[in-house]
Order: sequence, then C-alpha cells, then structure tokens
Amino acid sequence: MTVTELPRPRERRQRVQAAETSMAVLKALGHLGGRAGLSLIAARIGESPAKVHRYLVSLMEGGLVGQDAATQQYFLGLETLLLGLAAMRQADPIRLAEASLVRLREELEVTCFVAVMGNKGPTIVRFEEPGLPVTVNVRVGSVLPLLWSATGQVLLATLDEHAVRALAQADLDAATPEQRAMLDAADPIGTLRRTVLAAGCAVVRDTNLRGISAVSAPIYSYAGRPCAVLTALGATGGFDASPDGRVGLAVRREAQAISRLLGDTPPQENVRS
Repeated sequence: MTVTELPRPRERRQRVQAAETSMAVLKALGHLGGRAGLSLIAARIGESPAKVHRYLVSLMEGGLVGQDAATQQYFLGLETLLLGLAAMRQADPIRLAEASLVRLREELEVTCFVAVMGNKGPTIVRFEEPGLPVTVNVRVGSVLPLLWSATGQVLLATLDEHAVRALAQADLDAATPEQRAMLDAADPIGTLRRTVLAAGCAVVRDTNLRGISAVSAPIYSYAGRPCAVLTALGATGGFDASPDGRVGLAVRREAQAISRLLGDTPPQENVRS
C-alpha cells in the first residue's frame, strides 16, 4: 500500500504564502482598474518587482492574467472574467440582504424591509418584523411614494433617471398644502435629493404613515449603481429617526455591508491609474 506523505509544516507555510501573494497580485490589479504595469502592481502590494513578476508569470499560465504586448501592462485574464461573471450571477441583493434584515430586527427590534424600484415606484420585496411588530399597512408588494417615504427619497436621490423624476413630480403635483410645507419652496425635489445624498440616508417622521418614522439607506451593485434600498421603521415616539442615531448608523452599516457583498467598492478603496 502506498502512503502519501503529507507536506511538512514549512512547505505548507510556503504554499499558503504563495497563495496569499497570488491573491494580493490579483486584488491589486482589480483595485488598479484591471490593468497596470509591473512597478505599479509591486508598489501596491509592497513587494519587489522581481518577485511580483514571478507570480504574474504563473497567473498568466493559468489564464488569470494577460499581458499587452504593446504596452507591457498586465490585465485581468479570461479566467478571472469567468470567475467574476459566476460571482455576479449569485449577487442577488434580496438574498444577500436577508442576514442584515434579521440582524436589524433582532438587535434593534424594528420592522425592516428591502425595496427596489418598480415601474410604479419603490416596491417592497422582502419584509421582516420583530416579535411585537408595529402596525403598518405595508407588506411585500406595497408601492411607496417617492417624496413622502424614506425609501422613495433614497431612490429619488440616487437614481438620476427621467422616469424617477416624473414619478416624483407626480407626487409633488398631488401633494397637499401640509405636505408641500415639508419641502423647500424654491426647489423641493432638488433640495431633497441633495439633503439625502449629503447624509447618505433618508429619514422621515410621520410623512408617509401617521405615527411612523423610518430610516433608509441605498444598496449599490458592483457597478456602483443603486439597486435596492434597506429601510427600518418604527413608532415615532420610540424611534430615533436621525442619520447618526442608533437606527440610522445600523441601517447605513448594513446597507454598506450588502453593497460590498454585491461587489461595490467604496470610493476611498477604488484606486484609479
């Protein structure tokens, strides 16, 4: 019987280090826009160009990296593209948001949901309630207004599309004097968009549903495009509806976590060359 000898501890460490360096090279190429020269890649990961070159050669042999004969720059290869496409097919914001919804429900004891932009407006697609739910007349499939719901305000602020602006204008045209008084008189839609973008979330108090406040934050796809909205709501009397309050910080944190799972890269990490 042939006994297969296991790698020695030193050999295992070397293999792990080699794998880590290979991953660092691939990540560096991704952060550098998918194409870069040897010196720039080496500087990015803090290794010598000679060492990085050896790893690039191995990655090229595996089809994970290619090299432009004219510029000598390295770029992400076909196999990397296929891996990315496979990951993108699994990047469903509704499925990836489930853990965040459960955390918000259990940690904050709030009602929370995920909504997407539908042809009639922001539409709830996933809904979670705590043990003692707040009575609200919204459920999966409910369509929310753009101007008066926190969910709608986030989509209005982040989606610069004609159809979205038209729906917002329809909300404004149908607004009561009391609702109009909540908005800037000179530029109601523009001011609202800028306020939400500056805060990174939207907050409402008794605007869409009497006695109900809500905080919403955008979820971004790998392309940096808003693809969904995460919202938490509760009874106004015991709900901190402020961007930097306990609920606001938690909603923004969870929305950012979902965005990262979808492949979104925060601006400070997205290095261009």
